Amino acid sequence: MADSHARAFWTLAPGRGAIEDETLPAPGPDEVVVESLYSGISRGSEALVFNGQVPPSQYDVMRAPFQAGDFPGPVKYGYASVGRITAGPEARIGETVFCLHPHQDRFIVPAAAALPVPAEVPAARAVLAANMETAVNATWDAPPRTGDRIAVFGGGVVGCLIAYLAARTAGTAVMLVDPDPDRAGLVEQLGASWQTPGNLERTDHDLIFEASGTAAGLREALGIAGQEATIAVVSWFGDRDVSLPLGEAFHSRRLTLRSTQVGQVAPERAARWPHARRLALALELLADPALDALISGESDFDDLPATLTRLADEPSGVLCQRVRYPAAEPYELEHACTASTYVTIS
Repeated sequence: MADSHARAFWTLAPGRGAIEDETLPAPGPDEVVVESLYSGISRGSEALVFNGQVPPSQYDVMRAPFQAGDFPGPVKYGYASVGRITAGPEARIGETVFCLHPHQDRFIVPAAAALPVPAEVPAARAVLAANMETAVNATWDAPPRTGDRIAVFGGGVVGCLIAYLAARTAGTAVMLVDPDPDRAGLVEQLGASWQTPGNLERTDHDLIFEASGTAAGLREALGIAGQEATIAVVSWFGDRDVSLPLGEAFHSRRLTLRSTQVGQVAPERAARWPHARRLALALELLADPALDALISGESDFDDLPATLTRLADEPSGVLCQRVRYPAAEPYELEHACTASTYVTIS
């Protein structure tokens, strides 16, 4: 049957991927069939997976909700898919949904795993939901407070979203630290200011988020932290060792290094916020058109093997790379591609 056919992207071995044919089973009574419109490439974690850099000790932690196969490969990985329900409960047919699913043109998931995309959020922007969920959890693990002086290291998608959320706390002054001067205008749109690494003069920051993925960023974060400040480590370094200067003023300033990871809801919220509620909040927070600027490029699903190879080799300047599927409508595409940095890759 034509309706049972699907195509999915697989990492076959480190640095090598392909789109493979699959046969979908018949959906169960509590399942939906989703036809993909867009998916997003989360460059940090997906580059680690594509390059075979997930440490064996983290294989279980790094599993995506609907992952198939195992690290280092063959593995079907990804968690930012937006599509339209084509089969399932009658009331949900035609609904635009977000799902933590790998890159695949059609798939079947439990109905509860397909979260409705709010009407005010374009499908093309909703690919940022998983990144926004990470940013939400980071600000729950290390909450910005009224009047805080905050620094965010790393101008990737997650770092930019953390800065965006932190800047909306009353009285905060948020500085995003990134070496790319092209980030300056984007950061201002998000309500923060921008500075290059090594040029922060103040050493009295109340809260710092380290999302650069670099040891240098984490070391500088320690250097600009004020007395009794918290440094929330958002970066995941994969299989790399990181050395830190935990002598000097680390103890006398009574600094706190706080890990944050989206796999678990922040402890103070976990009793009231199941994962689905947190993800639904992330989708709601994407209503701001300014966030379109975090989509830095778009490419076709059929080109995904080449696109991931390119992103893994030349990651500089890339924010969220959006993947477009044949079912995406021209109207959605036209109104979604508004970022000044937008590049279409054919």
